[in-house]
Amino acid sequence: MHVVIIGAGEVGTSIAASLASDHEVVVVDVDPDHADQLKYELDVLTIAGDGTTSEIQTAADVGRADMVIACTDNDQTNLVACGAAKTLGDAFTIARVKSTEYLRTWEGNEGAFGVDFMVCTDLLTGENIVRVIGLPAAIDVDPFASGLVQMAEFEIAEGSPVAGQTVSEADRFESLTFVGLFRDGEMTIPRGDTDIAVGDRAVVIGSPESVQSFATDIDPYTTPDEADDIVIVGGSEIGYQTARLLGERELRPRVIEQDADRARWLAEQLPKAVVMEHDATDAEFLTRENVDDADIVVTALGSDEQNLLVAVLAKRLGVDRVIAVVDSPDYVTVFEEIGIDIAINPRTVTAEEITRFTYESVAENIAVLENDQAEVLELELTDGCGLVGRPISAIVADTDARFVIGAITRDHELVTPRGDTALRPGDHVILLVDSDFVSEIASMA
Repeated sequence: MHVVIIGAGEVGTSIAASLASDHEVVVVDVDPDHADQLKYELDVLTIAGDGTTSEIQTAADVGRADMVIACTDNDQTNLVACGAAKTLGDAFTIARVKSTEYLRTWEGNEGAFGVDFMVCTDLLTGENIVRVIGLPAAIDVDPFASGLVQMAEFEIAEGSPVAGQTVSEADRFESLTFVGLFRDGEMTIPRGDTDIAVGDRAVVIGSPESVQSFATDIDPYTTPDEADDIVIVGGSEIGYQTARLLGERELRPRVIEQDADRARWLAEQLPKAVVMEHDATDAEFLTRENVDDADIVVTALGSDEQNLLVAVLAKRLGVDRVIAVVDSPDYVTVFEEIGIDIAINPRTVTAEEITRFTYESVAENIAVLENDQAEVLELELTDGCGLVGRPISAIVADTDARFVIGAITRDHELVTPRGDTALRPGDHVILLVDSDFVSEIASMA
């Protein structure tokens, strides 16, 4: 495809890096120095200028583009860029926005603003947080195959019953597969005799029930389905969306917001939440309100510095699980290294959602793991594709690609993959792939 990406911030750069090896990518950014740097780092064509203008879009050859992705940090810029692209050609346009107001307008009239698909960063982040809350022991959770399958990533903590076991000893569930193990920043495709060590991050794919059961084995002190006392610090749009989504699940979170007007608005909009107007950095207040007894605290304040302060304070008070929203991807590692359980970066979540669309012809869903070291793909197999009619063991033997098939759904039923399992047309296959081999596996589907 000929893909034009407007905006080369964290989101645009991540998307460009994912697409550069397989597509003709043009990146437009207002900063000429940054554009020049990307040209050499990613081996893509870059253009410095305002991506909303016809002049720059013509230079980027938007008229023959298959896809235009507008992902600057400004909602209005992204919408105007998509509208301008529609005047020059018939590209599929994707706009990144933060405002849910724009999303609601677009949902009421798809195609509004000249946008074919709209990605709302704050809503996506809220959904991501809620998925993790639903499985508190996990650091990442993604649904596949219309919810029949879950992918989850767990960090093996000191004292975990599975630390020191082999994969075959830890895998006691019929409908669950170990697909990846990250250790010291490197990915291993696990075998039955692979040892599991403290600090490892294990990725499993299976039925939601088996993943829940495995979560209990990983961390028996966390009850994955009973995180009832949830405190959200910060009534930002992300905090509001998280509380709203939890309310839809009949949970009643507590929300702490310092601004009086915002707190009043939140109280009106969130009938199933308890909204408290106070400074969340006040340790005496947190203790008085028994925040230290909460199952989960989510920090969703306006800056990384504020979120870091409150997250550290919550951990020192004894909160079991702290989820922090981290705006800068560079800070994610910092949060995790000082003991914050889960750091969620809205830009990474957005880039992953947009990247998923570039695989639309072969992949129905995608999740990116550990700084793009691996990807989890959901492929629907068609008659005559390279994966159909052959047992999994033969497919693995005939390719150098590093991948593991974690689950198969067939006629809306879950099939646990084994070496002698033969794939059929219509199967939905969920697999973990080393990022260097995604194109090779996708071309076989």
